[in-house]
Amino acid sequence: MVPDPRPTPVPTWLDRARMPSHVAVVMDGNGRWAEQRHLPRTAGHGAGEEALLDATYGALAAGVSTLTVYAFSTENWRRPVDEVRYLMNFNKSLLERRQHELDDEGVRITFSGRRDWRVPKQVLRRMDEASSLTDTNRAMTLNIAFNYGGRAEIVDAVARLVADGVAPGSVSEKTIRSRLYHPELPDPDLVIRTSGEFRISNFLLWEMAYSELVFTDVLWPDFRREHLYEAIHEYQRRERRFGGLDK
Repeated sequence: MVPDPRPTPVPTWLDRARMPSHVAVVMDGNGRWAEQRHLPRTAGHGAGEEALLDATYGALAAGVSTLTVYAFSTENWRRPVDEVRYLMNFNKSLLERRQHELDDEGVRITFSGRRDWRVPKQVLRRMDEASSLTDTNRAMTLNIAFNYGGRAEIVDAVARLVADGVAPGSVSEKTIRSRLYHPELPDPDLVIRTSGEFRISNFLLWEMAYSELVFTDVLWPDFRREHLYEAIHEYQRRERRFGGLDK
C-alpha cells in the first residue's frame, strides 16, 4: 500500500496552535519486526519505507516544519556486511523512487552526517541530487540522519572551530552550534523512539538538550501517522520549562 501524500484531516484533539516545530524519530524495530515474521532482517528495513512515507506525510499535514529521521548511524557499520550493503543500496533506491514525489509535495530533503570514504559514491550522488532538486521547497524539511552520530557531530564541530582558528576564550555554545551539520534547523521539540527501547542511541546529543522524549512499543514498520499524532498529543500535555520553574 502506497501512503497517500494528500493532506488528511488532523485529529481535532490535537492543538494546532501548539504543534512541535521540529520532530525527530529514532526508527527502531525493523529487525524484530522481520524476526517475528520469520523473515530476513532486510525485509524489516524494506517494510519501514511505508512507515517513513506515511509519517512524513502525516507531519506535513500537521504543520510540522522539520522532521529528522535516524536512517543510518556511525555505529551501524558494525552490522553484518550483507545488511550494511543492503542498507546502502536501499537508501540509494529510496531516494531514486521518492525524491520527485516529495519534491511535488514541497518537501526539502537534507542530510546530517559524515560524508566519509565508507559511504558509496553512488549513494552520495543520490543524496546530492535529492538535496539539489528540493532545495527551494519550504512546505517541510525532511532531514535524514545518515552515517550520523551525535558524538561525531560534536567532534566535527570542534574540529571546525580549531580549523577556523577560534581562540579558546571565544568558544561558546553559539560558536559550536554554528558549526553543527545543520545549524539553521531548530532544535527538536519532540523526539520519538519506536520499538519499546528507552535509549537515545547517540542521536542529536547537542540538539535534544531540552527535547521532550516519547517512547512507543510500536515497531517501526508498523508506525503510521496516527502514532505520530499520539506522540504529538503526549507532547502537548507536557509543560516545557527549559530549566525554569512553573509560573
